[in-house]
Amino acid sequence: MTYRREIQGIAALAAMFARARAQGRAAFMPYFPIGYPTHEESLAVIQALATAGVDGFEIGIPFSDPIADGPTIQAATQIALENGASVRRCLEALRALRRRGIQQPMLLMGYANPLVAYGPERFVLDARAAGADGLIVPDLPPEEAAMFSGSCAREGMALVFMLAPTSDDKRIALAAEAASGFIYVVSLTGITGARKDLPANLTSFIARLRQQTDMPLVLGFGISTTAHAKQVSALTDGFIVGSALVRAGGESVDAARELASAMVKAIRN
Repeated sequence: MTYRREIQGIAALAAMFARARAQGRAAFMPYFPIGYPTHEESLAVIQALATAGVDGFEIGIPFSDPIADGPTIQAATQIALENGASVRRCLEALRALRRRGIQQPMLLMGYANPLVAYGPERFVLDARAAGADGLIVPDLPPEEAAMFSGSCAREGMALVFMLAPTSDDKRIALAAEAASGFIYVVSLTGITGARKDLPANLTSFIARLRQQTDMPLVLGFGISTTAHAKQVSALTDGFIVGSALVRAGGESVDAARELASAMVKAIRN
């Protein structure tokens, strides 16, 4: 069975943010990699998160050298690679998730090396055909993004860039000009991973970004509890939870669903 979506790409993301904003909260966009703990279980986890009421997804393409990721995601993506994960198989997985009826926006998160090896324009076209709404490429700076940006613009797909607390005003302006869909705000200087507390300077960092761009801001890195979710929901347009959900998904589909459901409840109350 083929499921059609009324809007796709950047328009789907804009509608997602608008719905969350109308409800007085941020959009919840979990990260989960294809292939962990097994290929089929990864699809089952993502489907469970969809039914739990998350707003969108960052779907991970496993890579052997995930420089932005901490131990939890590094270990998970290594297992996924051993399970046969590849760019092509991730695209097939995305297509399968759409056939299962998942309607939420999905962005593919992958590092530049395998995407360049696949062929940038070909990857954008195939990702769009599979049901992706955009790309997050952590090690792709705006200065080197031309190989993807033209194709993304023609296909109406988002191309997301990252900003960190160390980003100066010039870098913020460059990323804001080049990005489409939203800006990925890295909450701290470091790698992904669950933290006990979020940075104390988070509010001032978000305020500094808002002075320079009106693009949606989606916060990631370190968000792991319902308290974190409630805190950042009041600050940003969206937030991404990765390591905590990957750890839960490694335990069971139910554990991932329960954590996601608790976060959905926290930001809606």
